[in-house]
Amino acid sequence: MKAHDDALVPFKPEKKLPLPPVSAALGMAAAYYGYPLLQPHSWGQYLLIGLFFLLVALVSFLRALRSLPGENHAFFSKLDIHKLGILAVALAVGFSLGIASGRTVQGPPEMGLPLESVTAVSGILREDPRSLQGGSGLGLLELRLCSGEGGLRATARGSLSVFFPSESIPRLKEFGRGSEIYADGTASQGSRGLLFNASSVHIVKPAPALESFRTGLRIALLERFQGRQGREPPRWGALASALLLGLRDDLDVDLAAGFRNSGCSHILALSGMHLAIISGVLAFLLRRPLGLRWASLAGAVFIVFYLFVAGSQPSLVGSAIMYLIGTISVWGLLKGKPISLLCMAFVIQLILQSDTGTSLSFILSYLALLGILSLGEDLRAFFRGRLPEILNGSISASIGAFVFTAPVVALYFGSLRPIGILAALLITPVSSVFIVLALAALAASFLPIPLWNLLDFILAQLYRLLEILVSLAGSVPGLSTPNPFPVLVFSILFCILALFLKKQDSAHRNSIAGFS
Repeated sequence: MKAHDDALVPFKPEKKLPLPPVSAALGMAAAYYGYPLLQPHSWGQYLLIGLFFLLVALVSFLRALRSLPGENHAFFSKLDIHKLGILAVALAVGFSLGIASGRTVQGPPEMGLPLESVTAVSGILREDPRSLQGGSGLGLLELRLCSGEGGLRATARGSLSVFFPSESIPRLKEFGRGSEIYADGTASQGSRGLLFNASSVHIVKPAPALESFRTGLRIALLERFQGRQGREPPRWGALASALLLGLRDDLDVDLAAGFRNSGCSHILALSGMHLAIISGVLAFLLRRPLGLRWASLAGAVFIVFYLFVAGSQPSLVGSAIMYLIGTISVWGLLKGKPISLLCMAFVIQLILQSDTGTSLSFILSYLALLGILSLGEDLRAFFRGRLPEILNGSISASIGAFVFTAPVVALYFGSLRPIGILAALLITPVSSVFIVLALAALAASFLPIPLWNLLDFILAQLYRLLEILVSLAGSVPGLSTPNPFPVLVFSILFCILALFLKKQDSAHRNSIAGFS
């Protein structure tokens, strides 16, 4: 009888207030991305102060209502005023940090001379130079000086994209990030800002010792993926370099296009998936001899080293910060849900790397993770028992990431690839196995030849399988989205529908739980 009575009790979903890190991240995102609108006006700082006092006044008002007697104030008596106060302060702090980060974002480069008169630039390479189709290269230069016609010279500042001639690429890669260069050429205004087309390049000063060590290590690792001496480099070597070091210069053009057309281009960008695989392998090797805590600490040290070698891509940095925060949680120094860790990583990365907040990889990586941890988890709860669990987790995460990133993808690229939701179910696990075996091949390159030969054969078969999968998925037509607004509306409505279905499903399961 008790079970029957319990079943008749109406389901009341638990009301949960957002976590303080979520509140801080929302405030920071609103201020950071809204800063260009506030920047021309002096009232931006006053808006911040006004928002803070408004939140404090609201919490004080609710606290006063809660103290009044009578049943009419039952609603206010149920509110957790203490938590509301914490959330209000977190929101205001996040808003202030967002404005501070927005103020430090670098604007267009300042050449110091009229654009049409610039004939040479000098500065420090901020990133590893990349090879482009056709043989030319691209690099990001931290400007120091500009030279113009008639021997004019001026101090310059800011970051400038430079196109290098093909004959200079090998030497630039040899000296690498951090080296100082001087380039002759012409400056122009492109659709994405100022550009410089170099006709000749001169190395003025090599990179500092630490950066030189990093460049030498990267070159040595890349050579390991070229096979044994005296043997033809394996076809899979370029893909291994892309998935482990983020170097896509030698990647087959058709394979890269296949990943893009199949909606799985995120697999080629170093991100949380790659860190999860690498840290998982490390944890598997170290957890038994060291224990969970010390294995996580060793993993954190390795992740920092890996980030140093692979480069500071925004998506990789964000995932590394999440891993480091997770390590603190393992040691019991911090407690938090995954979405809370994501929000903390967002705040920390915008403080440390304010310029990356406007990059497409930063925006897409955080939106994808947010979609997986919010919408993906709601769908996973709804599909639980309706789909096999091994399939449920993957497809729910894939849908969550797709829906949250769809408006931005539609805005920047004008098309969507929904086939990626299904294609990722096969391409992602195959790519994960490929990464693990590529790591094994890297270790085997120091060992006797037979083990390398075995891994070489397996990796070659996985490479062919990936070629087939991305080719088949890429042949499915995408959706043209010249106007991203309908995509945004669809994403919002889809999230509302998913939340409604989850609540209805939870209420239904709760109502029949008493009969089990």
